[in-house]
Amino acid sequence: QVQLVESGGGLVQPGGSLRLSCAASGSIFSINTMGWYRQAPGKERELVATIISGFSSFSTNYADSVKGRFTISRDNAKNTMYLQMNSLKPEDTAVYYCYANVILRPMEARRYDYWGQGTQVTVSS
Repeated sequence: QVQLVESGGGLVQPGGSLRLSCAASGSIFSINTMGWYRQAPGKERELVATIISGFSSFSTNYADSVKGRFTISRDNAKNTMYLQMNSLKPEDTAVYYCYANVILRPMEARRYDYWGQGTQVTVSS
């Protein structure tokens, strides 16, 4: 029943910006970790950024290739995650996937992994 839906991909010129969104829906108690991955043709899927819930704050981490250019954020009220991508480069071209690790019910120890369908980002002049 849990679903992740990405949006915001498209074609942009080098140096431009895009903002990706990932909306989580379904019977979710909490989302511990969300992240963005990307995969280009002929390449392995790679981690772009993650955002992890703590007691009262988020922690984030980024791949070295996107540090200083991409920003991951999260809106718990909307169960939505964002990836703001600035100063885009042709090498950023890939399908971007949303990932979430979720708890479905209170007091349940088991967590579940979910993936979105992907959204295409193309950076080209």
